[in-house]
Amino acid sequence: MSKPSLTFACGPYDRMEPLYNGMVSVEGVNLVPRILQTPMHIFGPMLKNGEFDIAEMSLTHCFTLRALGQAKFVTLPVFPSRMFRHGFTYINRNSGIKSPADLKGKRIGVQGYQMTAAVWIRGILEHEYGVSFEGVQWLEGGVNQRGVAGGDATAMHPDPSISIKPIGNDTTLNDMLQTGEIDALVGAFAPMSLGKNPDVVRLIPDYHQHEKDYYKRTHVYPIMHALVIRDDVHQKYPWLAANLYKACLESKNVAVRQAEFTGAMRYMMPWLYEHLEEMQEVFGDDPWPYGLEANRPTLEAFGRFLVEQKFLPRPMALEEVFIDVNAG
Repeated sequence: MSKPSLTFACGPYDRMEPLYNGMVSVEGVNLVPRILQTPMHIFGPMLKNGEFDIAEMSLTHCFTLRALGQAKFVTLPVFPSRMFRHGFTYINRNSGIKSPADLKGKRIGVQGYQMTAAVWIRGILEHEYGVSFEGVQWLEGGVNQRGVAGGDATAMHPDPSISIKPIGNDTTLNDMLQTGEIDALVGAFAPMSLGKNPDVVRLIPDYHQHEKDYYKRTHVYPIMHALVIRDDVHQKYPWLAANLYKACLESKNVAVRQAEFTGAMRYMMPWLYEHLEEMQEVFGDDPWPYGLEANRPTLEAFGRFLVEQKFLPRPMALEEVFIDVNAG
């Protein structure tokens, strides 16, 4: 009996590369990689019409669609993308923003109010820096390109009392930040003007140290995306989730070993081995864990932020969101 071929849409990540090139295989299936750099080019088609069999998905959608009973996929505790976000708030120097607290009542740009990066940024700013977003006017739109990839398929506006307005397709948030039409910008994409326009700077310039301190205190390493399997595929191949999880673990371990190879540097990072040593010092033996228990502080923090930001009516048990990868 031939193996089924299943499309696998994900970013060009080192931890997934062994799955793409066949160094690591998923027992029982042939993966057909669809490697896409921009996550919204995966999320939009997956949410709109279930275009892929297996896909990377925004953590916000994994939680909220499950809570609403609208998820057309099951979510695995495999996290292709995670990233600290202390350095992803940008301001115009002329906005009057001198500290995080000054964001209150300002005009803030965001690619999508619901985007996972924005949920994390708002939560971290509120809990770590005492920021109130009372009176903020949120402006949604493309950061460096006009229009928002993914469009209505990914949009979520959880509370009608929150002021969220589209900027349309005639300008970008980057341009508006430069001209002072918005005071600040948050999200996953850095504005192109950063480093080119002296008026555009990071709110927290020494973000690296802040992020290390944050992790050491909280054990929270923000997760952006998880892997999902479309419902009909999961029902047809109930063993797939466990096999895919096992293969993703192996693929990640291969990527770590490849990065640690000292005969020649795999990545264009002059101080790669120094970074690897720092990673070991901060995170220990597994800097990028999968599974629920190792990620419980991170996932529960994200769940709390979703409740506080009105995306969820109540906290969700992680077992409600993620499938048991040992079942099937």
